[in-house]
Amino acid sequence: MKEPNLIMKCIRLMALLKRNNIPILPKAMQWFIRIICSADVPVNICIGENTVLKHNGLGVVLHEKAIIGANVTIMQNVTIGGRNGRGAPRIDNNVFIGSGACVLGDIIIGKNSMIGANAVVINDVPENAVVGGIPAKVLKYKDEK
Repeated sequence: MKEPNLIMKCIRLMALLKRNNIPILPKAMQWFIRIICSADVPVNICIGENTVLKHNGLGVVLHEKAIIGANVTIMQNVTIGGRNGRGAPRIDNNVFIGSGACVLGDIIIGKNSMIGANAVVINDVPENAVVGGIPAKVLKYKDEK
């Protein structure tokens, strides 16, 4: 297992402080992340084990109600957010999200899927799918091997 980068250490610390009802410090960590890493990560975010925000999360924006599974790789300038008040995305395990991608609305990204760079995902993504484009469409399915 790789050593977590600065932003993931900060997110884990922020979550620990929040769970232990320590006042002010989680919000201070959120501002630290925003200033140092140029990322908008809310205090209430739910992120699974071994998830990585590459490039220290540069330009990443996460919705406070988004659920991100384990072993997810999120590249720089990714937005995981709401869509006109329609909820937040749920990202299952082992997903790769390419640079500049937008995952918007109350959708589910299936496990083992890949989202291409600059894709705009507004519909559910099935398991083992590779999606890309604006709006994103299934380009192919990954081999089970």
